[in-house]
Amino acid sequence: MSGEVKIYRVEGVMLISHDKYPTWQRFVKEVRALNEKQAIEKVYSVLGSNHKLKRHHIKIERISEIAPEEATSREVLHLTRITRLVKK
Repeated sequence: MSGEVKIYRVEGVMLISHDKYPTWQRFVKEVRALNEKQAIEKVYSVLGSNHKLKRHHIKIERISEIAPEEATSREVLHLTRITRLVKK
């Protein structure tokens, strides 16, 4: 098992306002993970906490590994530039 962190682009749809006027909204998330399974779990976690969604309200259509140069997310770009961590 490789310990190298990779960048994944996860695309899909999520059900917004599932109780009043349900609409499927497209999303694209870029996450750092060790493998595809962890990337999917991270997307479920982030969308669930930010939008109060259950897992069955999130449909993942595509997941692909991308190069750091292709990343557009500021958070992912910042984390890829870190060369060392300092613990206090």
